[in-house]
Amino acid sequence: MCQFMFVWLFLMASVSAFSQSGFKSQQLTYSRVKEAYQEKETHVKQVFAAKNIDVTKANLFFRAFKHERLLEVWAKPHTKNTYELVTTYPVCAISGNPGPKRKEGDYQIPEGFYYIDRFNPQSNFHLSLGINYPNASDKLLGVKGKLGGDIFIHGSCVTVGCLPMTDDFIKELYIMAVEARNTGQQQIPVHIFPAKMNEYTLTSLVHTFSADVTTAAFWAGLQKGYDLFENTRQLPTVAVTSQGAYTYK
Repeated sequence: MCQFMFVWLFLMASVSAFSQSGFKSQQLTYSRVKEAYQEKETHVKQVFAAKNIDVTKANLFFRAFKHERLLEVWAKPHTKNTYELVTTYPVCAISGNPGPKRKEGDYQIPEGFYYIDRFNPQSNFHLSLGINYPNASDKLLGVKGKLGGDIFIHGSCVTVGCLPMTDDFIKELYIMAVEARNTGQQQIPVHIFPAKMNEYTLTSLVHTFSADVTTAAFWAGLQKGYDLFENTRQLPTVAVTSQGAYTYK
């Protein structure tokens, strides 16, 4: 019985290791991914190494700011509890205004707490990483039946609600995401904010864009999650109330 259990555990571990390493192998069968690795793998490893992080042994986190047009890459080595800022990319184009996405066709980039839910190595925009919009909060607060979808971090420099990074930069981001997924990170968090959420910025957003009470309250809720990460460099556990508000612990 013990021998059978040992063999079973060995086989399960082998399957798990194969499935993880197999993700990268499968992605490399696509010409654009293979090209990205040929052009950018060394650079990506150097960027992470400058922070004493091995990109093949780290968890990944993306944080975007619409007003500043920035996307930050954070990483946490498997042996540590806190994230470190690795690098920052400019977002090539922005559509809509500060404020969450609430319906299809509003040109808004979503705001809130998401994760990468799919990889597209044959995207119309070179390479793309899908974001799980609409999330639980969006489904409660958005226009029922008309929420839209297909929000991506992608190449090119055009958008009607996505985060375009140019073909050059998406190659680097795609490699980072593949490496994280390949070593077992099933969900890569993506936090999207209207701007960097200090008190001054929040007040300015509400005033400049004549935000209604609902949007102002939504932004105040986002700020709590933003502050938790800023203060601890650890990702908060995010939940959604029956009213669509974010809660954290």
